[in-house]
Amino acid sequence: MDLKGKVCVVGAAESDLGKVAENTSHLDLIGQAAIRALDDAGLTLQDVDGVFAATSQSRMVGLGTCEYLGIKPNFIDSTQIGGSSFMSHVSHAVAAITTGKCKVALIVYGSTQRSMSRAATSQRELAWYEDPFKPMMPPSAYAMSAARHMHEFGTTREQLAEIAVAARKWAMMNPVAYNRDPLTIDDVLNAPMISYPFTIRDCCLVTDGGGAIVLTSADRAKDLKQPPVFVLGTGEQIGHANISSMDDMTTTAAVESGKKAFEAAGVSKGDIDVLALYDAFTITTLLFLEDLGFCKKGEGGSFVENGRIAPGGDLPVNTSGGGLSYCHPGMYGLFLLIEATRQVRGQCGERQVKDVDVALAHGNGGVLSSQCTVILGNSSAV
Repeated sequence: MDLKGKVCVVGAAESDLGKVAENTSHLDLIGQAAIRALDDAGLTLQDVDGVFAATSQSRMVGLGTCEYLGIKPNFIDSTQIGGSSFMSHVSHAVAAITTGKCKVALIVYGSTQRSMSRAATSQRELAWYEDPFKPMMPPSAYAMSAARHMHEFGTTREQLAEIAVAARKWAMMNPVAYNRDPLTIDDVLNAPMISYPFTIRDCCLVTDGGGAIVLTSADRAKDLKQPPVFVLGTGEQIGHANISSMDDMTTTAAVESGKKAFEAAGVSKGDIDVLALYDAFTITTLLFLEDLGFCKKGEGGSFVENGRIAPGGDLPVNTSGGGLSYCHPGMYGLFLLIEATRQVRGQCGERQVKDVDVALAHGNGGVLSSQCTVILGNSSAV
């Protein structure tokens, strides 16, 4: 069934970000982002009949969200596969809307992990074959992948640092980014070591924050407040749960999720104007550039050199500043979809990329475990 262009993103917004007011809950941030996204779309809570939610802070966030918002939707989905959950939600929302299960889908997330600490907001999964070695999770899992990439392909710490520097340059043009101070490669290399080869500047922020997007049918979208951003294609693929069960520590399931999304959208990498890639760590941006086909396996390090993915470079990546400099409230994927939507609309102000018709948002969950890809476009791309 061809679903290309049948459903649109019509609203997108963040809640307050950074460190929020004392006693603010994750549901407060979900509610704030939801109201802002619905206002962005020109809709109200009464229009919502489908709710999609995930967070590490609550086992039944879907129910909590509906109660908090005072709605009883026809359709609810609480798929929880970490930071890629929200790309998965987009795929499921497209299916629900095109089959008549709901008409207006609200996808939400919220976390107060900076105010409460990561340990208090995210229950750690047991890893039977890894926990005896007492790794610092999740950084040590991603660090092993980075170390393997360095060993196998000669990737350098300086090349990984280029990714953090590029993200910071984009963040300096984003007024709501958490870190906007200048950053150099030496700054990254000389920052406190977290888990070799990562210093703290190779690692994502720890912030509070919520996000929301609103989707509806292409027909309904015609009469709403914002120009519709069409869902052109989606792809989901699970690889493993624990890093010790990953088939190849330098290749992720983004190979499969990206292929599915490109085929559904009927576009190729040359059609993508902006990339929004899950950057929990510098290595994830590099791996996804390779696995989504923007460069060959092993060439990600040289690909990002000399500011190629920074402002003014050949390929704009993570224009919000990403999880490394903009915000990262635990499960970051929804914020990639918000930025991709704004770039396609042409509403990103100083950091807006010229003539964006198609954007790709890619989510990662667990320890490189689940990979989900969404390709969005304007009316000229349908």
